[in-house]
Amino acid sequence: MEYRDSADISGASVNQAGGASRGSSGGRLAVGGGGAIIVMILALIFGIDPSGLLGGSTGSGDTQAVNPVTSCTRGSDIQVNRECRWNAYLSSIGQYWSGAVPKVYRATSMTVFTNQINTGCGAATSSVGPFYCPVDQIIYIDTAYTGTLLAQLGAKGGDAAEAYIVAHEFGHHIQNLLGTMAKAQSSSQTGAGSASVRLELQADCYAGVWFRHSTDDPNGAIKAVTQDDLNRIIDAAISVGDDKIQKAQTGSVNQESWTHGSSAQRKNWTSIGFKSGDYTKCDTFSATNLG
Repeated sequence: MEYRDSADISGASVNQAGGASRGSSGGRLAVGGGGAIIVMILALIFGIDPSGLLGGSTGSGDTQAVNPVTSCTRGSDIQVNRECRWNAYLSSIGQYWSGAVPKVYRATSMTVFTNQINTGCGAATSSVGPFYCPVDQIIYIDTAYTGTLLAQLGAKGGDAAEAYIVAHEFGHHIQNLLGTMAKAQSSSQTGAGSASVRLELQADCYAGVWFRHSTDDPNGAIKAVTQDDLNRIIDAAISVGDDKIQKAQTGSVNQESWTHGSSAQRKNWTSIGFKSGDYTKCDTFSATNLG
């Protein structure tokens, strides 16, 4: 993935968390976290509702977003400060969605943290992994843990895989704005065709759509992507399939407990998004065959 040095990435609201605990309660629902399952079964990196770890204040040492990454203003800053790549991801993804759904679009922000943090959805530890909190409408990424988890799951990783993770979580933000999330979460069923799986697969598809358009803007943050970048994105989607993780942890696969989708399903919908470049083609809720 090649960044455009002249791109303005100052509008992307990325915070680096740090500081003392102040405690937080708030809603319990979060989307995209992996911790609740990784504690029990090495969870999916793009999971849903990690309520076991996102259930209110722990009363000790979370981190607060007090250090905005204000030095990241141009794409060239990534060469000096690698943390600025998060601003580039968010800038590019937000730019696409602001044009795709202008009537409902509201910008979201992202907080990168380590160890633990308090959110509108409650307190989260690093083992939650990346997640989106619909209460405060913020994407949360534990940067060190994300890379470790990708490696544990056998993914190749790299900037493209990271960008895909952010795009998936941003997809949950779009689902929240469109009302899709609320409808899907009215059902508590699990399984290969459940609403929770369809919600996750749609976010995968949305990520694929963004990647297709990531280099469209001649002034945008992403200057060029390669076949290797696409391969890494697909590889990340495959690595977090319910079936793959279940097989690795238990030696067997139980479709009835799926909440995120199989490797084949996740690859399929990521590919549909990329090939079509049209987010309206990501209607997983009407699909009779999820792949």
